[in-house]
Amino acid sequence: MSKSSLIDQLKIEREPQAAVARRRRGPNLWPWALGGLAALAAIVAVGWFVVARPDLVSVETATARPLGGGGAAEGRSLLDASGYVVARRAATVSSKITGKVAEVLIEEGQHVAAGQVIARLDDSNVRAALDQARAQAAAAQAGVRVAQANLESAGPKAERSRKLHDKGFLSDQDVLDAMAAADAARENLALAQRQAQVAQAAVEVQRRAEDDTVIRAPFAGVVTVKAAQPGEMVSPVSAGGGFTRTGIGTIVDMDSLEVEVDVAENFINRVTPAMPVSVRLNAYPDWDIPGEVIAVVPTADQSKATVSVRVGLQQKDARIIPQMGAHVAFLGPKPTGAGTPQSGRSVVVPAEAVQSEDSGQTVVFVIANGHAERRAVRLGEKTSQEQSLIAGVSPGEAVAVAGAEKLSDGRAVKVRRKPATT
Repeated sequence: MSKSSLIDQLKIEREPQAAVARRRRGPNLWPWALGGLAALAAIVAVGWFVVARPDLVSVETATARPLGGGGAAEGRSLLDASGYVVARRAATVSSKITGKVAEVLIEEGQHVAAGQVIARLDDSNVRAALDQARAQAAAAQAGVRVAQANLESAGPKAERSRKLHDKGFLSDQDVLDAMAAADAARENLALAQRQAQVAQAAVEVQRRAEDDTVIRAPFAGVVTVKAAQPGEMVSPVSAGGGFTRTGIGTIVDMDSLEVEVDVAENFINRVTPAMPVSVRLNAYPDWDIPGEVIAVVPTADQSKATVSVRVGLQQKDARIIPQMGAHVAFLGPKPTGAGTPQSGRSVVVPAEAVQSEDSGQTVVFVIANGHAERRAVRLGEKTSQEQSLIAGVSPGEAVAVAGAEKLSDGRAVKVRRKPATT
């Protein structure tokens, strides 16, 4: 072997500097990380598209209900109006006199009977005045007895003087004096009796003043407001300062509850006394309460162009309380089989669910299995908010309301929840 070959075998092979640097830094992961992020973004985009489906038309739906349905309804709704539950008999009970509250015997929500004591005022001064009046009445009665005794003495004395005068034993002046004394005794008795009557009347005044310190419920009902506390001053009139109460509490007769609604002048001709209605409280939207029109108040509100209507409730329930919001449907006559063709399939839907096409055909879109189905319909009568359909839609089917104008037959849709109303 040659020397050059031996020398070549002794050489140490060295790595290039760039390779050494790469080995020290470790493997390059950036391409893998970027690829993973891109894949994740693609997965998110596909998932959002599948879930959100921006290509679908978003609609709100309503359920078609049978014509004349709704529990308490007598027939179809001719008119709808909103109002509030009010009490025809409610009172803020106060005292007849100004005084300091000594005791309050009511709490909010408490049932009270007619004449029940609900509060008492401090009666110390009134009782003292009553005792004084009674003492004066007793003194007046004593004066009556004295005057009566004087009359009983003066009367016989005058009679004896007259007899003695007739026999010549007494002068004329003596007889006149005796008769004058009897007349004076008679007048003193009459005066004492009148004074006794005045004293007794003063006793009655003070007794009533004492009774005025006891405050009673004017009628049976429920306490809705407790306005005063023991130690406060109460007065039947507004006081100059801000620390005097004008009432003890408010009592509401729950049997007098009714609904007051404002009806637009344009539709008031549809409302008549004794007309049947169906009332739904905002707090209980699925509860139909039967009722009837009590009266149409014969005056209009110029600023709102409405007329007030009083509606009586034919069902009493503890859930009905004053100032609740209420929706009233004024009902027409109950439909009969002869006058309502296909009445068994006639339904009521929101008025905005009905669409008019350029050809003049009226249609609705029934939503089923995520798709819209175009239905030609025959229209019945229309109210301010609802449209009756004689044919084309069956009870219980869901019809598109908001967004229906964007639909076509067979188009896929996405049903969104109707926003909750407060």
